[in-house]
Amino acid sequence: MSTEHEPGGCIDRAEFDRVDLRVGTVLEADPFPEARTPAIRMRIDFGPAIGVLKSSARITERYSPESLVGRQVVAVVNFPPKQIGPHLSECLVTGFHDENGAVVLCTPDADVQPGTRLR
Repeated sequence: MSTEHEPGGCIDRAEFDRVDLRVGTVLEADPFPEARTPAIRMRIDFGPAIGVLKSSARITERYSPESLVGRQVVAVVNFPPKQIGPHLSECLVTGFHDENGAVVLCTPDADVQPGTRLR
């Protein structure tokens, strides 16, 4: 199996460990009409150690704001905040593109304590 099939090539465990992927529960979600590409703004609870962070995600093809509230998502919580129009995104919600290019959220298949780190 080739380790150079992806951009960036092989990384070691220490590099992977620097990416802080955590489970959070979506508390609020609403349309983000100011975004250049259709998106949804979210407030996500990552538990007492991290707290509630804001995010914006281009996930409108598969998800409505109402369908996200209460749902758990996996996000990178240690990227620097990014200004997206009038919204400051504090974490990066993860997902995969399906065969049509729509984002499918990366989610745990059972409830996990908010703030739990992916290992």
